[in-house]
Amino acid sequence: MLHHDSNTTAPVLQDGAAVPTQTSAPATAPRIGAGHERAPYAEALQRFADSSPLSFMVPGHGNDPEAGAQHLAELYGPRVPQLDVPLMLSGIDLGDDSPLVEAQRLAADAWGAKRTWFLTNGASQANRTAAIAVRGLGERILIQRSMHSSLTDGVLLSGLIPSFVSPNVDERHGIAHGLTPQMLDDALRREAEAGRPVSSVLVVSPSYFGSTADVAGLAEVAHAHDAAIIVDGAWGAHFGFHPELPESPARLGADLVISSTHKLAGSLTQSAMLHLGHGPYAERLEPLVARAFSMTASTSMSGILMSSLDTARRALVLGEARIGATVAAAKEIRERLRADERFAVISDGFDAYADITETDLLRVPIDVSRLGQSGHWVRGRMTDEHGVYLEMSTATSVVAVLGALRTIDVERFMTALSAVADEAATLPAADAIAFPSLPEAGPLRVRPRDAYFSESEVVPAADAIGRISADTLAAYPPGIPNLLPGEEITADTVAFLQAVAASPTGYVRGAVDSAVAGFRVLRGE
Repeated sequence: MLHHDSNTTAPVLQDGAAVPTQTSAPATAPRIGAGHERAPYAEALQRFADSSPLSFMVPGHGNDPEAGAQHLAELYGPRVPQLDVPLMLSGIDLGDDSPLVEAQRLAADAWGAKRTWFLTNGASQANRTAAIAVRGLGERILIQRSMHSSLTDGVLLSGLIPSFVSPNVDERHGIAHGLTPQMLDDALRREAEAGRPVSSVLVVSPSYFGSTADVAGLAEVAHAHDAAIIVDGAWGAHFGFHPELPESPARLGADLVISSTHKLAGSLTQSAMLHLGHGPYAERLEPLVARAFSMTASTSMSGILMSSLDTARRALVLGEARIGATVAAAKEIRERLRADERFAVISDGFDAYADITETDLLRVPIDVSRLGQSGHWVRGRMTDEHGVYLEMSTATSVVAVLGALRTIDVERFMTALSAVADEAATLPAADAIAFPSLPEAGPLRVRPRDAYFSESEVVPAADAIGRISADTLAAYPPGIPNLLPGEEITADTVAFLQAVAASPTGYVRGAVDSAVAGFRVLRGE
């Protein structure tokens, strides 16, 4: 069993022979350089705020907490409106050597990237930007089926033609994991042999539950098939900043990395980054990403959000000891869970899945099925009775997320969890929830973009079988899209979606109605 993260890398099977994958950072991704004690963009905002400006520009509160921003100062304190500056100010973001440009250069250095963009619409913006950018390499993309819905948005916007490869799935807990290099190689060969060679690939690592794939091996396979690789590393923005955490994907050969910095890396909600790697597609991708970024970014990007990215980068680079304390707390929680027979640490069983080569210790997935109540019930009681908020739950599990720079009150958490377990012991056991097996997706009969914009109608589920979906539908658990615009609706898919919708612990995102009694389909198809 894997009690802690593994630093080994699984072999890639090529033509039946096992060969070692790349286990260290490419030579083109140097280690973190100097200058990280500064936060140049954040410092520029502070200088502006301290200059007592008389503002006759937007934002309309005038950066004055006493004469225009009183309502904001009462809610947030005076500093927030003072720092809420607009774009296009000399000494802040104008020019090729502005503090904003310098801050993004430092971020690229910190994560091992060639170039980094600050985003204020989350990793969803990064996914859409990446999808639009890789369309410049070609129209076909191979996507890990557990991709985020925002990647689907990018496919629709750009006109990409997707094909899919399904990840390994823990069906007991409703968890989607990842791909092995062999799985990716097989999928790419399948597409090439069918006359559909792809020019880009998207994989997801880490998963919501902290399982981390062999990114170096996946990048090696993608590049061998002349495809750029996007790594949706939204949940791994803290990777690379402590020896007991996995490495940053940009240092492992990824061409583009989605980085949701606010999740565990300490920036404010809705702030994120998009990293361009040092790989063989860097020169072609850089102008494509820059142009796609201009399409997806607001012309009024929040200085407060961008400065939080700048200061989070500084805190991560200089904060190995703080991160180490959080890692130690995560280990202590795991050990105490293992000592209590009422719980199990789900990541201890990750060695059963060939795609998982490392575990992010800052996600603690807990099997609560022995309590006789669902994970949703446990999560609700933790919140309602103890003020302890857990990231997510499934029918059998809950997940605790520990921010990399957090100070963790282990005792409060464990006391609350134990009390909820004691309460569960006084209740009748809830009926176990059994979900049907995940069905194979139907064939793609119409390009997703064409299907999305086609005239549609809603028909009863029985009449939808064999028709073409106009919507994106994803059942939770495990959150893998079951239907995309342009795909044929199969009987197995209808049965699966309705079974999940009928259960007390599942739902279908994007459905016309909560019972999935109807489907939106292309009219006349």
